[in-house]
Amino acid sequence: MGDYRRVSDTQDQSAPSSRAQAPTPSPATAGHPVKPVIPAAAAKRANASVIGMIIALLVSVAAFLPIVLMNPSPKSDGFRPNIDVSAVASNAKGVAGFTPVAPAAGDTFHPNYARWAAASGTGVAAWEVGYVTPKEKFIGLTQTSKANPTWLVQQTKSAPVTGTRNAGGKEWELHDTGKGEKSMVLAYRGTTVVLAGDANLEEFAVLAAAVVKSLESNPAVTVSPSASPAP
Repeated sequence: MGDYRRVSDTQDQSAPSSRAQAPTPSPATAGHPVKPVIPAAAAKRANASVIGMIIALLVSVAAFLPIVLMNPSPKSDGFRPNIDVSAVASNAKGVAGFTPVAPAAGDTFHPNYARWAAASGTGVAAWEVGYVTPKEKFIGLTQTSKANPTWLVQQTKSAPVTGTRNAGGKEWELHDTGKGEKSMVLAYRGTTVVLAGDANLEEFAVLAAAVVKSLESNPAVTVSPSASPAP
């Protein structure tokens, strides 16, 4: 009998091994990201560029900082025009026919205009001064010796009479729109003065008292009954 065992051993040795191990997967094939490796020289050059940019920025800031400090930004109250109300009132006296009021309400009331307005839009020529109040609100002053009911409605924005307000020892007629705008009206010594704006009543009272004082220091205006101010 043949040696079958020897044949089997030979076949086992010549056949490819079914137990051969599969090649080990690379990190990329295993799903792990590949981290790029930057040469040390390139990394050094990159860091040097970033540091150079930071230094350049600091140098620029240091160069411009003295200029900024030498030119401070304007204050929040903004530009205040230098309006001499008394001087403008004196110049308007001839054309007005009366001495316009120049109320001295203190340094906290800043006039931003003073002018004589011809009878164009309203039909009544008048003396006008605008004031910015201490609380950054506005009160406009209008004075005329030719007041009439239509003109008063225009100046008070059709607001109804809601009462009176004493200021400077005089009773002013108070008109209130109910939307922040209000007016105080006084007919005294031949002219009618209207204060109108969005300031509070305390600021109105300060300016109104100064108006009364200015009115009393000026000559009274003599008018005919037909041209007398509306009550």
